[in-house]
Amino acid sequence: MTAASPPVSLESQLSFPLGQTLPELGQVLQVAPGILWLRMNLPFALDHINLWLLRDEQDGPHGPVQGWTAVDCGVCNDNTQAAWEKIFASALEGLPILKVVVTHMHPDHMGMAHWLCERWQAPLYISSTEFQAALLASSGGTNFGGPSTQAFFAVNGWTQSEDQLQVGARVSYYAGMVPLVPQTHHRLMHETVLHIGGRDWRCISGFGHSPEHMALYCEPARVLISGDMVLPKISTNVSVYAQEPEGNALALFLASLKKFDDLPEDTLVLPSHGRPFKGLHTRTSQLHAHHQERLEEVMQACAVKASSAHDMLPVIFKRPLNFHQTTFAMGESVAHLHLLWYSGQLKRRQDAQGVWRFSPN
Repeated sequence: MTAASPPVSLESQLSFPLGQTLPELGQVLQVAPGILWLRMNLPFALDHINLWLLRDEQDGPHGPVQGWTAVDCGVCNDNTQAAWEKIFASALEGLPILKVVVTHMHPDHMGMAHWLCERWQAPLYISSTEFQAALLASSGGTNFGGPSTQAFFAVNGWTQSEDQLQVGARVSYYAGMVPLVPQTHHRLMHETVLHIGGRDWRCISGFGHSPEHMALYCEPARVLISGDMVLPKISTNVSVYAQEPEGNALALFLASLKKFDDLPEDTLVLPSHGRPFKGLHTRTSQLHAHHQERLEEVMQACAVKASSAHDMLPVIFKRPLNFHQTTFAMGESVAHLHLLWYSGQLKRRQDAQGVWRFSPN
């Protein structure tokens, strides 16, 4: 009998032009002409974010001004600021940052935007939906905790009193990493073209991961700055949140992936987490397949017993989750159930405790 071949990893189906090479903290690597890669540390299990510097030029009062456009910013803390200071000293060739582009409002992307914009007197470019969401979250108007999130988790089955207390007390999570947001912005929309360093970068909107995420594609360079929409190893968090408790985030995300279908297969993808890679269409197909597998597992589990989003956590996530991870996993679980509910494959009802439970039609 022939031994079974080991399964092929999804990551091995992609190509990584730079291999295992990573930029050191406070250093840069050139990934393409005029495009630099830098990494910042994050205080999470996902311990890094990739940021990008694009060589730029703009008109000044005395002629063209050379400089850089920064894409995404890192969380706001002393370590990130120190890493940026090293970049300013060693990698900018004595030139200023002319623009700050933020793909979306999450803290690892938005956190240092206010500091960079103020430091260099540089304008912020971001979608208006993301800008307004960041303003609300940094001011406490909305957050990833507090009474509204507490109630949202409870109605979806996470009712343990100790955890509920922790969620209720988690009222400054976002503001702790994004204490300030620039006062003004330049609006990015789907198909907006940014002129950076003599090249055009086309905005591609994405939904489901954040309110109105913007990826950037440069056709002459065949480079896609994918933000969090397409990552090479992990699947992007796609969640329903308390601010839109009946959202259909996963359907929005999967539809958004189709916007990358017309890009060349040999596009160099610059993701926010993981290594730059080629194999864009392979990766989007993997993401579709991944979510389809999870949806099928959810359907099977709900057929056995009418289930809440909290019940689905061990079905969707095969590893133990700590409290922080569970807060994100709950949103993902709701997103999978809602896709099946909106598509008519599941029905939902509230039980005697007010918890939404889902079962097949």
